Amino acid sequence: MTTSFSALVPPATWLRITGAWVIVLLFALFGSQILGSSMSGFTAAWVFILLFVTILATAFGVVHEADHLAEQLGEPYGTLILTLSIVSIEVILIAAVLLGPVEAPSIAKDSIFAVMMIIMNLVVGICLITGAARNGDQEFNVQGASAYLSMIALLTGIALVLSNYTSTPGEFSSSQAVGISAFTLLMYVGFLWMQMRSHRRYFVQPPEGSMSIPKMTTTTTDKSASIDKKSALIRSAVLLALILPIVLLAHDLAVVTEFGITAAGLPPAVGGVLIAIIVFTPESITAVKAAINNELQRSVNLCQGAFVSTVGLTVPVVLLIGLLAGKQVIMGISNAEILLFMVTLALTMQSFGSQRTSPIQGYMHLVLFGVYGLLLFNP
Repeated sequence: MTTSFSALVPPATWLRITGAWVIVLLFALFGSQILGSSMSGFTAAWVFILLFVTILATAFGVVHEADHLAEQLGEPYGTLILTLSIVSIEVILIAAVLLGPVEAPSIAKDSIFAVMMIIMNLVVGICLITGAARNGDQEFNVQGASAYLSMIALLTGIALVLSNYTSTPGEFSSSQAVGISAFTLLMYVGFLWMQMRSHRRYFVQPPEGSMSIPKMTTTTTDKSASIDKKSALIRSAVLLALILPIVLLAHDLAVVTEFGITAAGLPPAVGGVLIAIIVFTPESITAVKAAINNELQRSVNLCQGAFVSTVGLTVPVVLLIGLLAGKQVIMGISNAEILLFMVTLALTMQSFGSQRTSPIQGYMHLVLFGVYGLLLFNP
């Protein structure tokens, strides 16, 4: 049965699209005057609030449309669409900051690290606690969680830790940047291919009492025949209409954010945290809802999959921007951050290394996130 156009694009969606494009038009016409060299602190404050609310509301719209596509396509395709849509917004915002008028060589590593701490500690902790409160200890596909954690250890270790031990600590040389970009992208694309094809069963909720799905077991119903192509096409167009304003407003947000951080004397890493909050708040809410609905594998796909995509897409993009635009790109994280990364990885392996999750680990993840917040403002 074909769904009507008005049901596919309700008034709330039209409001998001219209509002976002009105703001885009406003800054296209008057952006140079608003964000000029004479911009005051008051102007910067209201412009930041306007852009922050607009982009966040639009990001919620992106998640809403991607979530409907997820229901149509089934796992893991649906989660991949949602994750890639969100991560593409993050890459756009980081690129806008890198190419902006203010030098921000560490914005990529700050954003990646902030995403890791927010997604893998704050959101995972909330998922484990709220999911257990509603459903008791929850089950998931341990093969999928193991695959995600292996990718996180590999890609993050190469991008953020290895760069501290090159000839220029914290940075990659031109040839290293090309090689690291190629290896990261190839590994990420290969991982996605296996996730969608030969090893799709790793990322689907297993039957109760099982940690995995046997190779020959049919995990999900083939939805290809039942997909409403018209509905999928309309939702894809709406998704694009919501993502484009974020692309066009990213540069303006980058300018006013850097102005505010400098004026307030805040640590530069706060810029990365703001990007992570803008981008991943809608997806984080979706992950928590999935845990509450006893769909923990979907939460795992959203949280760990989001971070894998963040590293797999952000690292090649920012390194290539650095090469092509002649921008300095600092990828190495501090010793304290390396320790937080190692503890996060070890704790996550414990949390998702057994057949069922425990809320005890959830509280541990929250404490680790609190330590990160403490060190962010008190380095």
